[in-house]
Amino acid sequence: MKNEEKASISIMKIICVSVILILISGIGVMAVSTNLKDVKIALQNGYELTVLTSKSKVSDVLEENNIILNENQKTIPDCDQEISNGTVIKIVDKSYNEVQIAKVSEEGIETTLNELLNNYTPIIEKIVTEQVAIPYETVTKNTAGTSTNTTNKILQQGQEGIKEVTYKVKYQNNVEIEKLQLSEKIVKEPVNKIVQVNKVVTSRSATTRTSNTNTATTSNAGAQRYKVTAYCPCAKCCGKSNGITAAGTRATAGRTVAASSKFSFGTKLNINGHVYTVEDRGGAISGNKIDIFVNSHAEALAWGVRYLPVSVVNQ
Repeated sequence: MKNEEKASISIMKIICVSVILILISGIGVMAVSTNLKDVKIALQNGYELTVLTSKSKVSDVLEENNIILNENQKTIPDCDQEISNGTVIKIVDKSYNEVQIAKVSEEGIETTLNELLNNYTPIIEKIVTEQVAIPYETVTKNTAGTSTNTTNKILQQGQEGIKEVTYKVKYQNNVEIEKLQLSEKIVKEPVNKIVQVNKVVTSRSATTRTSNTNTATTSNAGAQRYKVTAYCPCAKCCGKSNGITAAGTRATAGRTVAASSKFSFGTKLNINGHVYTVEDRGGAISGNKIDIFVNSHAEALAWGVRYLPVSVVNQ
């Protein structure tokens, strides 16, 4: 009887020890399971992997999975940040824009960091070449002098030119956010439109209009053809607005012209039948170029560019 009782007690001890060991093992497994975290790593090339880790920092998780960042890469969240279960670690370029997170936070929108990162898109750069039209200029040749009875004749039609402009364009979410010009190249030069202004002459026997080109030429015998433009006393034309010429006189419309130094101050010039006095100079006035003075910038623009006969008036 005593032997049976001893055997029963031994079996009970064995069962108790086994139960205790099972409980201890279960507690250990639960402790290990509790410390493991489910973390997703999104690589820059788009590949994603999910890992179980007991590490607590981003850098430790990367090291554990043999992932090494190059000098142009960074992680979101940062390498020294703590992680939790469900954390997404993104490996991105260092130029990855973080303005969107700051903007959303300032607006007070309640969201999680993971939601912000999922909506966070990189900036894409593209080189874009565009063709741009170059406007042509209108050149007026006035052979009618100061006559108001004139007619216009188009000697040459104008044609727009073309240039190729290369830009570096940045996009985010397919929206252009920055455009920087890199270079430009002229593909086709513009062709100026040339208009001749002729004096209208009406004969006694008929009302047919004819140009007086020959008369204008002979009235300026010995004259040379000059490029004649116009300027006014504004700062845009002169760099000043006091109306005082280089000769010290006050510029006067119908009298004052700016010419190169080959004409001394006070020289009288017959410009297509009208006599002007050289009283001014200009940085862009050289060679066969003359600037006549007018009262307003609108008049200067309306004058445009004209090629007229010019001769010195003998005094």
